[in-house]
Amino acid sequence: RFIACPQLARTVQRCLRAGASPGPQPVLLECAPGPGILTRTLLNAGVRVVALESNSAFLPNLQSLENSLDGQLKVIYGDFFRLDPLVTGTVKPPAMCSDKLFETMGVAAVPWRADVPVKIFGILPQKKERNTLWRLLFALYECSSIYRYGRAELNIFISEKEYQVLTAKPGEARAYQALSVLWQVGCEIQLLHTEPWSSFVTNLKNGGLAVPKSTWLPNDHLCLVRLTPQQNLFTGGLKPTNSATFIFMVKQCLAKPKSRLTDRLNSWSLDSGGKLLRELEIPKNAEARKLYPEDYRRLFEALQNSNMFTETWFHDEVLESIRKIN
Repeated sequence: RFIACPQLARTVQRCLRAGASPGPQPVLLECAPGPGILTRTLLNAGVRVVALESNSAFLPNLQSLENSLDGQLKVIYGDFFRLDPLVTGTVKPPAMCSDKLFETMGVAAVPWRADVPVKIFGILPQKKERNTLWRLLFALYECSSIYRYGRAELNIFISEKEYQVLTAKPGEARAYQALSVLWQVGCEIQLLHTEPWSSFVTNLKNGGLAVPKSTWLPNDHLCLVRLTPQQNLFTGGLKPTNSATFIFMVKQCLAKPKSRLTDRLNSWSLDSGGKLLRELEIPKNAEARKLYPEDYRRLFEALQNSNMFTETWFHDEVLESIRKIN
């Protein structure tokens, strides 16, 4: 939970003003507002806010604030990070379905290349941070959940170590991972603000800060990061219908980052892999960790065009990989 920080309030207001465009403004969805400190900052910026709160202890104060305003704030009992749970039967609150949430917010689906229909502010749950990033990533590439409605913009606090992973460059030991490639291909990533852990309610029983440990990447702050889906994400050979194969390909290539791409292609029984790399002007001995995100996209689209990903065994492995992540 967020405590308070005047500098962050100014940063949020500045970002909202800078991102504003002529015409109707997107709805702003705030996740887990708690006592409503950031909520008031958002309201003071003049935007319409939908507050999605999963802790019933905070609801009375938020609802009192809602009643004091003329429709600028709407409070909903629910948990953004439990949207569209992979369960059968009735979804029990605070879990909820995105179609129900967006209907309540009054947000309709728009084409992918249209303006951002909704902006989301929140803090990723630290205990499930990596898993949440993967779930959001699958939703992004498959245009499911919140992305069924268009290019939903995430403005989220994530740990500094995960921010380092999301923005890592080729060759950076350990930090450059499949998650780096896939988020960089899928979104424009902007660092808006860094805030010390002490500004958040993360205390242990002994009075210390419950900061997740990291031995190989800095983790002294939470980072407010804007993730805006790329307008041209699906203008080439990459489509929502084949995006799971793209995700699987990247994960397989970077499972052993020091391995050569030719070895990976050969493991898929792709005898013309060397020729394909030459056509893409990728060195024959290139290691998986040395390719830029856009190189992976070009490789995938070339493989799609060559019909190399039509083997049944490959699709079986894709589905198994998706099940494990979900």
